[in-house]
Amino acid sequence: MQGISKSFPGVTALDGVDLTVEAGEIRALMGENGAGKSTLMKILYGIYQPDAGEIRVEGRRVAIDSEARAQALGIGMVSQEPQVVPGLTVAENICLGRFPQRRGLVDFPAMADAAEHHLRGLGLNASVTARVSDLSLADRHLVQVARALFRASRILIFDEPTASLTPAETEALFGVIRDLKAQGMGIIFISHHLDEIFQLADSVSVLKDGRLVETRPVAGLDRQTLVRLMVGRAVGMDYPEPVTEPGAELLRVEGLSRAGAFRDVSFTLRAGEILGLAGLVGAGRTEIARALIGAEPADAGSMTVKGRPVHMTSPAQALRHGIGYVPEDRLKQGLVLSLSVSRNAALAAQKRFSRAGVLDERAERAAVQELVDRLRVKTPGLEQVVKYLSGGNQQKVVFARWLLEAIDVFILDEPTRGIDVGAKAEIYHLMRRLTGEGKAVLLISSELPEVLGMSDRVLVMAYGCQVGLLGRAEATEERVMQLATGVRGL
Repeated sequence: MQGISKSFPGVTALDGVDLTVEAGEIRALMGENGAGKSTLMKILYGIYQPDAGEIRVEGRRVAIDSEARAQALGIGMVSQEPQVVPGLTVAENICLGRFPQRRGLVDFPAMADAAEHHLRGLGLNASVTARVSDLSLADRHLVQVARALFRASRILIFDEPTASLTPAETEALFGVIRDLKAQGMGIIFISHHLDEIFQLADSVSVLKDGRLVETRPVAGLDRQTLVRLMVGRAVGMDYPEPVTEPGAELLRVEGLSRAGAFRDVSFTLRAGEILGLAGLVGAGRTEIARALIGAEPADAGSMTVKGRPVHMTSPAQALRHGIGYVPEDRLKQGLVLSLSVSRNAALAAQKRFSRAGVLDERAERAAVQELVDRLRVKTPGLEQVVKYLSGGNQQKVVFARWLLEAIDVFILDEPTRGIDVGAKAEIYHLMRRLTGEGKAVLLISSELPEVLGMSDRVLVMAYGCQVGLLGRAEATEERVMQLATGVRGL
């Protein structure tokens, strides 16, 4: 890719970017949210068209005007959220759009054979006749890889493929990627996890503000240098220390249960405190959060908010009691993608800015602008449609919504998933500022170092059961993992 440029309304996404990938190479593509990584890959995969520049595949200049054209040129993509059809089988998903035929009809035995052939060595723990809806997230990624192999891909793009995987699933996927490299495939790997880059990649290209900063071999590169290339400054990734002692009790949960999801969960949450909720995927962490805000109410147990018993039955009720929720899936649950930054930030505060049923747009905009400045949201303006922002800036807009409200308890479910190191550091400091103001935070994260680094206490879940509540000093990585993997309940 040479001299690739692309602009959207009010935003220059790419400005003369070059990227070269060789056969048998794993090239990492890194940068802050909004640096242009995904836009560059969407151009390579035919989703967007560049405003300027050219693409050459095996030395031949090509025009990639559709995903079908990219696939015909041997380019495949494995997305963060697997692009599969849940109701179809594994074989049907692998051969999607190119079903083997015999006498004008789908040749199902041939399709099964082709799927088996291209799954060989990928480690999928399911039959080719299984429904994809029954597969784990990791196995759905493998179905995408097999589909790319079926389409004879020579260049494979991995865009944040490990964001929702467990460590064991991540390592298994890395084994697959290394095998593809050994077969001579060119790999482009996008990740915000620095450890993954040093573990997997041969070289790294860093983008910043739509421009290529530098391309270097990973060998001899250190974390500090890589972060400095990404953000243009040194970023201290030390977790900020507590700024206040825990105060009055804001939330008490006793024996909270929901059939089939979790049972007998009990804890307190005090002003000025961060309580971490740790556990493996499927442990019931998100289900607890959704019960606390009434989205999926508990069917047993009790909740007390500021000393008052509450039976939470809806998010609106949770809001009235001063509980805000940042969901793990900001695109589907946290934002209205077609609305502006201003409208998204003020969604929960319409009554605050209304007089006699009429919205005071000037007051709303002034309040949102103050938060956009405070959170350093990168946007051309408050009227920018939120879907055009980077992931980190979208997450800040979700935070801004609750900062406009009188929220005392913040439930944060995977608040740093899919965002860069600079934005992570800003969110960590924001969490500590909130506790310094007497708020409380329930932090749910699949990144154990994040939970341990930010939490004053850690509640550990396993298979829907509460298996430990640890103080800051005793919450070590080994102890948490021992608890998270040692019990079967429900």
